[in-house]
Order: sequence, then structure tokens, then C-alpha cells
Amino acid sequence: MFDATEQINAVQRKVGSRTLEAGEARVTTISQTYQATAEDLWDACTSAERIPRWFLPISGDLRLGGSYQLQGNAHGTVESCEPPHRFTATWEMGGEVSWIEVRVTPVGDERARLDLDHIAHVDQDRWAQFGPGAVGVGWDLGLLGLASHLAADGSGITPEQGAEWTASAEGRRAMELSSQLWCEASIAAGTDADEAKAAAERTTAFYTGDPAA
Repeated sequence: MFDATEQINAVQRKVGSRTLEAGEARVTTISQTYQATAEDLWDACTSAERIPRWFLPISGDLRLGGSYQLQGNAHGTVESCEPPHRFTATWEMGGEVSWIEVRVTPVGDERARLDLDHIAHVDQDRWAQFGPGAVGVGWDLGLLGLASHLAADGSGITPEQGAEWTASAEGRRAMELSSQLWCEASIAAGTDADEAKAAAERTTAFYTGDPAA
């Protein structure tokens, strides 16, 4: 039976930085190893037919130089593609541009690891307000959908169930746990503990809709 809390705990999180031409950028990294071949994991993350089965409806031209649109969410351009190992793309929302880098690495014959970097120029005030959980909790929900999709027993949470599930007690607990774990990753990266905890509280409230979270 699919356990959302177990899934949240199965993810690894890291907060860092990267120097781009436009200056220093924040890097939020989320990783997980799946009971799937590298080829199958790559296909799940790059196939226009499979992405809506665990994430969001997608349209566009999913190849090098092509543009994509996630329904009601980000759009962008595929900037590099090295199947079945790595791709990069812009991630454009609300007039702002960030980047994603996705890597798939075989772990033995029947397992594979997904690493996703979200790279963004974030001003200090916004970072202090929400920290890495601002994007990290969203990616946790995305990987929860991917784990559901890849579950061998067919259990899990489908995109059609997503809105109802996130409003449920289980969904709220999962988002609270995700926010807490991103707080710990932020502290491990050098953020003052009190500041990281305050940012995590605001992030939790944003995702759960509970100002008292």
C-alpha cells in the first residue's frame, strides 16, 4: 500500500548555489532512487504521454530546442537533451525565468536515481521569507506523483486525486513534513536555524492554507 509519509522520507534534499553568467543562483536539489530501470524512469520523465499520468498535462515539442507548456503552471524551452541520462530546460512562470536540470543514473540493473536541480536567482528578501521549501514542497509533491506512477502494485495518488488528497489530513501532514525537511536542508547549508524555521512556518502556511501552521 502506498504510504505518502514514507515517500516523503525516501527523498533526499540539498540546498546550494551555482554561479551563472547573470550571477549567483540558488540551487534546490531533490533526489530519489526508484525500483525502475533508467530507461523506464527517463521515459516517465520525458514522454508527453506519461507525464500527465503523474504530474500535469503537457503540450509542446519535447525535444532539443522545443518549447513546452505545463497546464496551469510553468512553460519553457528544452536547452539540452542527452537521453537517457540528462536534460535541462528553462522554467518560466509569472514573468520570471529559472532552470531545471534532470539527471537519471542507473543503480544496478533494475533501479535508477533521479536528481532534479531547480536553479533560480532569488533575492535575499524572498529567500528569507520562504527559503528552499517555496519550490521544494512543490517538487516533493511532484516526486510523490512519480513514485505513485511507478508503484509496482498500482497503488498511489493519481493527478485526478491530487486536489482532494492535498486538502486531506494525510496530504497536509505530508506537506508539513516536506516543509520541515526542507528546513533541515536549509540549516545544513548554513542558514541560521531560527530564520530557517520561521521561513518553513510561512511555507507550510502557504501550502496548507493554515496561517497557524
